Amino acid sequence: MQDLLEKLASLREYLDIPGKARRLNELDRELADPELWNDSARARQVTQEAGMVRRIVDGYQSLQSDADGLSEMLEMADPEELEMLAEEQASIQARVDDLYRETLFTMKHADTSAIVRVKSGAGGTESQDWAGMLSRMFMRWGERRGFKVELIDQQDGEQAGVLSSEFIIRGEKAYGMMAPEHGVHRLVRVSPFDSNNRRHTSFASVDVVAEVPEEEINIHIPVSDLRRDVFRSQGAGGQGVNTTDSAVRLTHLPTGIAVASQVTRSQIKNHDIALQILKQRLYDIEVKKREAEEAKARGEQKKIEWGSQIRSYVLDKQYIKDHRTGLMKHNPSDVLDGDLDDLMWAGLEWMAGKRVAEEGTDDE
Repeated sequence: MQDLLEKLASLREYLDIPGKARRLNELDRELADPELWNDSARARQVTQEAGMVRRIVDGYQSLQSDADGLSEMLEMADPEELEMLAEEQASIQARVDDLYRETLFTMKHADTSAIVRVKSGAGGTESQDWAGMLSRMFMRWGERRGFKVELIDQQDGEQAGVLSSEFIIRGEKAYGMMAPEHGVHRLVRVSPFDSNNRRHTSFASVDVVAEVPEEEINIHIPVSDLRRDVFRSQGAGGQGVNTTDSAVRLTHLPTGIAVASQVTRSQIKNHDIALQILKQRLYDIEVKKREAEEAKARGEQKKIEWGSQIRSYVLDKQYIKDHRTGLMKHNPSDVLDGDLDDLMWAGLEWMAGKRVAEEGTDDE
């Protein structure tokens, strides 16, 4: 029990509960001001922040009260009661772990949906098959959590897998959970496409951006900056094949970013979906550019990490290793079927630790 109380005390300091309680009072006063609701973007921002802070403060206070009560009961319990109280202690410990995990969502817009794009690297059929496996892995992860997964566009590979796949995962903290998956994923296996049974290494990139509320983006794209192509949606055959050119691909000429949508049979709706996702990606670029400029102004020298290899899936030796956290998993078939939570939580811890270290550098 003493370990649990010490962990709660440490969590109080780590979370800065007194500071968050003061911040919650400020937010509640702002929410009570009728003038706030004249600015929908600000009202949304304040409401979201207040909800997050309130969950942490109320959650901690409830845990502290329950832990103090349990500690008193343990002091007076007889041997028969100790077994029952052990279950209560385990329950409180699980709640402490959940509250700790709440603090790992350090990125902005953690509560929003995740827009995910998987692209195969060089290597033909082998890498295209790997990109298809990754796409399925993330979609299965979303489905296992009860999230809604919406496939926006998919370019099939020549023999197997995909050249690229783009989809949205909608659910509680979908972007927050998916954020650590951004980067290059490496596959090592005996290729099923090699008649000589040779070992192959393949790469695929995973790009994850938040589906930011439209009122926050405020990006206008001149028509002259867009190239619009229409094409026939892909399908599995039979009655499901679209026989009209309803799919739309928009290319942003200044950056070369291309976004396609073939999710509906309406060319107009597909155009609107592609345009919204394009704005999301341009917004993400602007945010990263602004952060880089601010870091440069502070004199920081930061390593460029986009596209760095974050994880290896070594199937012929039955293990998966995350190169940032060092976490090893020895159930690759389960992971590829969407059992990703352990890897994601470890990635979030790594991201949170990295951010704390960078803030410490800033303070110096």
